[in-house]
Amino acid sequence: MTEDTLTGTGDRAVTELREAAPATTAPGAGTLLRLLRDGRPRTRSELASVTGLARSTVTQRVDALLASGLIGPAGEAVSTGGRPPTTFCFRPDARVVLAADLGATHTRMALTDMSGQILAEDGVDLEIAAGPETVLDWVVGHGRTLLDRAGRSEDELLGLGLGLPGPVQHATGRAVNPPIMPGWDHFDVSGYVRSHVDVPVLVDNDVNIMAVGEHHASWPTASHLMFVKVATGIGCGIVSEGRVYRGAQGAAGDMGHVFVPSGSDKPCRCGNTGCLEAVASGTAIAEALTAEGVPATGAREIVDLARGGSVPVLRALRQAGRDIGEVLAAAVNMFNPSVIVIGGAMALAGDHLLAGVRENIYQRSLPLATEHLSIVSSTAGESAGVVGAAVMVIEHCLSPGSAEALVTRT
Repeated sequence: MTEDTLTGTGDRAVTELREAAPATTAPGAGTLLRLLRDGRPRTRSELASVTGLARSTVTQRVDALLASGLIGPAGEAVSTGGRPPTTFCFRPDARVVLAADLGATHTRMALTDMSGQILAEDGVDLEIAAGPETVLDWVVGHGRTLLDRAGRSEDELLGLGLGLPGPVQHATGRAVNPPIMPGWDHFDVSGYVRSHVDVPVLVDNDVNIMAVGEHHASWPTASHLMFVKVATGIGCGIVSEGRVYRGAQGAAGDMGHVFVPSGSDKPCRCGNTGCLEAVASGTAIAEALTAEGVPATGAREIVDLARGGSVPVLRALRQAGRDIGEVLAAAVNMFNPSVIVIGGAMALAGDHLLAGVRENIYQRSLPLATEHLSIVSSTAGESAGVVGAAVMVIEHCLSPGSAEALVTRT
């Protein structure tokens, strides 16, 4: 079980217990918690039946979980004779999680419970180029503000999740050669934040956490999902078999730097020419529109112009969608996802971008690969990133091994 497991919490735990080879150590409190996180109340007898543990062992571990506050009584089951047995269920409000989605120019931060439900949330303009200490100090300070606003304390904090707008080595929590993040290269983000807040700190690419958030909020049963963020830049998060797919070095999904013929002479910030991001990102569209006499400074202004019915803007969005769809068509043939979600600031401009994406995917991908493919706009919207960052922390901290340590510390 890893921190990347996104779906089927209780059923997956049951399956792993039943399929695992005999072990010298019996399932602990963390495994019982995993079972109870599906929201279904269970009695001690039911837990003993599922896990194969002795009733006395289950009682001991249930008592430890009750003492930690992670589970609580959920009423009485139907009696089969004698006193009705007590049932127990997971308490998602027992701990809280801080989550930050850091973009190039805008940051969203939220406080959630252990189900990913947002308790408090803010979005502010904050330049990632201000440097790691400045940005992370703000994250820590504003995180405490959100805790105060929700009436929660740092003692109740389960962990903190961060999404960064660049390549991230997830295992170390460090950005690697990020093109728009001066001063962040190999900076120890997790260590710096932990020196201010003594909880687990997990870091990932912003598009990966958006994919997790969208999957959690809207497509929990989708085994293969791609989330495409179209904003200042372009990136893609991939969920495969219920887990984030990061690749060998964490660079999977960097579709913004795939070559497209329509941009063959356009220089990209990565140093190459012809990248998708150089022709279809919010920055590229704004520059092209300004050159045509329609002044635009970025994604937000493009969205406003599109909502106002500007024909040049709508035309540019449709073409950007076609360019994105050309790259995604190849990905559909290679990966065969069941869902493609288009999100990010540019997706707020309406259906023209999405229509262009669909046009090229259905034209260029194999019929079998698109037979049951859904291509949709994000429903989680601007909260996808913070929800995903929170879920990343929750799945890590409540995995059986980590939860065991959490219960022991309580």
